[in-house]
Amino acid sequence: MGEAERGESAPRLRISFWCSNGHETVPSFASDAQIPETWDCPRCGFPAGKDRDNPPDPPRTEPYKTHLAYVRERRSDADGEAILAEALAKLRGEI
Repeated sequence: MGEAERGESAPRLRISFWCSNGHETVPSFASDAQIPETWDCPRCGFPAGKDRDNPPDPPRTEPYKTHLAYVRERRSDADGEAILAEALAKLRGEI
């Protein structure tokens, strides 16, 4: 249990933010604080904005790629065959 607050509390503003899932979040801010444009929704984690009819878009997540997928983006099949042939030649002691 914390201590009871003493004296007058600072004046506060309650601002509504909405996410793309329609969740409303109403944090309170000090009246002299700068209000942010977006706020993270505590229910779904998406960004929430002050405009109920036009909330911010959810972040776009990239699908997981394996190491092989990244290699295939950089190399053609012919390049892969040449690298494999060179590595096998080194293992066999031909180079």
